[in-house]
Amino acid sequence: MNDVVVRDVTLRDGLQLVSAVLPTAEKISLARFLLSCGLPTLEIGAVVRRVPAMADTLDVVAALDASELDRCWVLVPNAKGARLAVEAGVRQIQYVLSVSPSHNKANVGCDVEQSLDGLAEAVTLGVPVQLALATAFTCPFEGQTPEDAVLAVVADARAAGVDSVVLCDTIGQAVPAQVSSLTAAVGGEVWFHGHDTWGLGVANTFAAINAGAVAVDASLGGLGGCPFAPGASGNTAMEDILYALRPRWLAPSTFQRLVARGSALVSALGEPSRSRAAEGATRSPGSHPWALGSTR
Repeated sequence: MNDVVVRDVTLRDGLQLVSAVLPTAEKISLARFLLSCGLPTLEIGAVVRRVPAMADTLDVVAALDASELDRCWVLVPNAKGARLAVEAGVRQIQYVLSVSPSHNKANVGCDVEQSLDGLAEAVTLGVPVQLALATAFTCPFEGQTPEDAVLAVVADARAAGVDSVVLCDTIGQAVPAQVSSLTAAVGGEVWFHGHDTWGLGVANTFAAINAGAVAVDASLGGLGGCPFAPGASGNTAMEDILYALRPRWLAPSTFQRLVARGSALVSALGEPSRSRAAEGATRSPGSHPWALGSTR
């Protein structure tokens, strides 16, 4: 558990559904803060047209140096977005498509076959490409996603060049048994991206890890959700995942810094914090070393 990679997705998934727009300079500051805390990798934005909060992604990319970009991911929905990202200096791209045809049309504006054609081009651009499978478990329009449909996309020849696969519980309806089964069935370099809509974000994250996932996603304060998925809510909270996993790079003092920054961020955005660990850190007595104001 201590060696699982935790990726922060606050700057992409965390911001795309909130009404307030975080200024570019604050995004850059937050990225550097998260990297300085020891988070091994971040998702810092997306090259997309229909999400205003992502319009300055390439400005964020331009402000970061090579060593910082080596730890950052940018999401793209098609081959054009992939080319723009790579030309701008992005070192790692996350190519998203939805397993369910209805959500793929709503989310990226094309059918699954067209998305796969774009993926085949994206993997030729000379940077690591991660395939993010939205609606891997359930779809807001079609209901349950058959496991075989996920496996068919992963096995498609056009996905042969990807470096890893992210299984996304887009609307947070999965349960641990489903997560375990699909993670094990996909195998290889699997990442898990959970949402906490039904309160199972942490449980599903642990189910994925126990089934072989090598990395998991989370956002500060549980911010986020898909603007093209009715019923979607925030990501699994970073504070909750870190408190549960205790990765080797995380000290109590670092956890406290992250809790404080997350609380300030959700307040500035006018959003509620969905993190139970952040609430616990705020309310617990100083005798607990992970609490804010700890005396130990």
